[in-house]
Amino acid sequence: MLVEELRADEKLARWLRDLENEGEPRTEAVLPDAVELPDLLLDLSVPHEHVNELVHLRARLAADPEAMALLTRCVDRVVRDMGEVGKGWEPPVFPASTGALGRTFHVFVFIAALPYVRAHHRQRDIPADVSRRTLADLGRHLAVHARRTGTIGLQVPWWIALHFHGELYQLGRLQFQRARLGGHTGRAAAAAGLGTGPGELCLSLHIADFRGPLSPEACDRSLDLAREFFARHYPDEHYEVAVCHSWLLDPQLKRYLPADSNIVRFQERFRVAHEETKADDKAPVGFVFGDPELPVEDLPRRTGVERAVGDHLRAGGHWYGGQGWFAL
Repeated sequence: MLVEELRADEKLARWLRDLENEGEPRTEAVLPDAVELPDLLLDLSVPHEHVNELVHLRARLAADPEAMALLTRCVDRVVRDMGEVGKGWEPPVFPASTGALGRTFHVFVFIAALPYVRAHHRQRDIPADVSRRTLADLGRHLAVHARRTGTIGLQVPWWIALHFHGELYQLGRLQFQRARLGGHTGRAAAAAGLGTGPGELCLSLHIADFRGPLSPEACDRSLDLAREFFARHYPDEHYEVAVCHSWLLDPQLKRYLPADSNIVRFQERFRVAHEETKADDKAPVGFVFGDPELPVEDLPRRTGVERAVGDHLRAGGHWYGGQGWFAL
């Protein structure tokens, strides 16, 4: 049974105890039945080839009282402090021994939490199309997992928890997370004369897979949408600065890509907040080629970005995460 497998892992056993020590859940968690579930999955952009398997796994989950009790506790934790920046939940990845049900357990947590996040969106008067496209990132991440592993599941359930906690929205090409400035970026923005600093609110930009080119036009449109969106739906919050932490901001990319490439032009929007000194080669390999564990010598060279990432590594170089910001 799922919960027995989790208790066999020392770290996850502590996680279970911590959940149980929080007391009885204050939130009801209801899974849609086998008839309702397929339509709901399609609304969340879940790949069609996963629908039947998820319906089958739903029956296994519903037949396990301990797993259902855990699901209720997890839903309660997801929706607690809904919309509060930095107060969301970071669920762990379950071990391989838990199989398909372990890999998809958090999918069902988010499905059961769906009525609560939709209610929050309605309370904030979030447009239905923004709500739909934001929550559809669940299906996109199932597709990313399938591309990388060939199996159904979520690799980073904590990331989807941001969407289902009212902290992140898809606005055009880019995703915008309501966040707070770190020390390096906050001090840099304050030194530039902006009325902000470490710990103050900011919008953290994220670049999703399967969303087309990262063109300047697409980014401009997203930023215009974001300025209007947050002023209208979060008028009590003020955002001076946009930030981005990504391998896409590694300045070494300019050695390989033309000046008018989308990535270089994206980089040029930002001021450097901090130069990372710890290499992170797996991030670009994972995002560009779909699997961070691919052997460097076998990386294909079909596009300019593939050649840049692979050739740099084959030459003995390393990639680093970049930290940048600009005034909104």
